[in-house]
Amino acid sequence: MRSQGPTSACPSMLPRNWELTAQPSKAPSSSFSCQALGSLCSPWAAPRVGPLPPAPAMVRISKPKTFQAYLDDCHRRYSCAHCRAHLANHDDLISKSFQGSQGRAYLFNSVVNVGCGPAEERVLLTGLHAVADIHCENCKTTLGWKYEQAFESSQKYKEGKYIIELNHMIKDNGWD
Repeated sequence: MRSQGPTSACPSMLPRNWELTAQPSKAPSSSFSCQALGSLCSPWAAPRVGPLPPAPAMVRISKPKTFQAYLDDCHRRYSCAHCRAHLANHDDLISKSFQGSQGRAYLFNSVVNVGCGPAEERVLLTGLHAVADIHCENCKTTLGWKYEQAFESSQKYKEGKYIIELNHMIKDNGWD
């Protein structure tokens, strides 16, 4: 192949931000105009294939607030007070007579949309326990903790259960 001269450019040699547009040609073969150079490309050169580079973002798009799990609408539930992510069904409530680090707390059998931190041993009001702090997966607020292990036999019923402090949750859906 011969070079087309210093003013021609092959599409594969163009910088990524230059586009090629098809131009009607008097010759039976198609030719392409390089918008940046204003010259004709070689008739043997193929137009660049693939996506164009992204346009510069003028508006920052934030991730939509979607929860990992949604609880049934026909049941009373508890939600995160900060972002309204569903946390637990009222049916999973075991006890309302617990004390958290910042006030009253509820003990739940199971929760959703909650992440756990690493377990650590803490001396609580009822003795030594291995607990892991829990946080809302949506807004990352620390909500309470999960009982991983109870060292006293009278406290074994708490293992695998969750404490959520009242100041971090609200009653949602179906409460009169």
